[in-house]
Amino acid sequence: MVAAVRGGRSATAALADVDGNLRPGAQALAFQALRQLGRAEALRRILASRPPPAQADALLCTALALCWREADAPYEVFTLVDQAVEAAKHSVGAKGQAGFINACLRRFLREREALVAATDSNPEARWNHPRWWVERLKKDHPKQWERILDANNRQAPMTLRVNPRSQTQAHYLAELQAAGIAASAVGEYGVILERPRPVHDVPGFDSGAVSVQDAAAQLAAPLLLEGLRRGSPLRILDACAAPGGKTAHILELADAQVIALDIDPARCERIHDNLRRQGLQAQVLAGDAGQPAGWWDGEPFDAILLDAPCTASGIVRRHPDVRWLRRESDIAQLAAVQSRLLAVLWPLLKPGGRLLYCTCSVFRAEGEAQVQTFLAHNTEAVLRPAPGHLLPQSREKDDAVPDNLKGDHDGFFYALLEKRAGVAPA
Repeated sequence: MVAAVRGGRSATAALADVDGNLRPGAQALAFQALRQLGRAEALRRILASRPPPAQADALLCTALALCWREADAPYEVFTLVDQAVEAAKHSVGAKGQAGFINACLRRFLREREALVAATDSNPEARWNHPRWWVERLKKDHPKQWERILDANNRQAPMTLRVNPRSQTQAHYLAELQAAGIAASAVGEYGVILERPRPVHDVPGFDSGAVSVQDAAAQLAAPLLLEGLRRGSPLRILDACAAPGGKTAHILELADAQVIALDIDPARCERIHDNLRRQGLQAQVLAGDAGQPAGWWDGEPFDAILLDAPCTASGIVRRHPDVRWLRRESDIAQLAAVQSRLLAVLWPLLKPGGRLLYCTCSVFRAEGEAQVQTFLAHNTEAVLRPAPGHLLPQSREKDDAVPDNLKGDHDGFFYALLEKRAGVAPA
């Protein structure tokens, strides 16, 4: 999996190739390795200036990532070394490299303190993020960048969203307590499990009483619906809707006619699956949000949710491969896509209607800067109260970021735009 990420493939896709029985363990080990890959690569460059073949190098760096800090090692470090060497003997891609890997790891164990100290001044080793990422955060969030990076390197908890059509947050917490499952509330609808568990073992999941969704993402539906007129069913567009979590939350909170749009037909099936589990209905369409002529019927919307494609820089706690897959140039390319989607979807909104723009990004080019540019070119748009940039925050830390939500959550950006009355849709 580490080798796949280095080759530009997502860890999620690589994990799908792993045997189902091995998948949970493989994910846990690979995600831990990816969270410590910057340190491991810095150590490997000292241990061996010339890297071995790609598969052997990935194996060596995985072992270093898992054992460099003994307190966090998933097994005894000597067991990790032994098993890394055994893996090399049985891996086609590391054929003939077992002795080399053994020598590097044994040297690391002998000289651990000095080798770790030698890499402390390297920002990629210190923060386990690409250097450009660290520098971008320093620029975008000069007072909070260290907290963001620290939160990114912690494992995110399993957070659930309670369906208010089924029960209240308080009742569900009581149900979990009765079942001996430790949990706590977060936000208005959220519940954080003390320990993650297989999703189908979560009480109420299969019946649609709860869904898996981070606390920051749970803000989207309430923000979009707040202040909208109620009466005849609202007509709402969820653009870029897959896998359908926000679509479902909208339908849980309001009797609305929702169009759930996504460009990928396969991902549209995931929307159908999620809605079916919860007994909810929406019109699911496969289409490009940037080309309304292919799917829009000409009737304007009361509200539009634009969860735009982005770098996903706010959710690296859950997807630690993202930091190694992204390139700095991706930010400008994705910001251009976001700008185009805003420009194309805005005319589809009724006067007095609201568009909620959000990204799971902490980079200002995909958040605050994007919205300020849009407002400068659209005088009929009014910015309504919304959280703006939410920064990733771990429950293990007491020093919460000012203005963040209370409790554990990912990084996100929200801007709520209202169209002045009297402005006719295009």
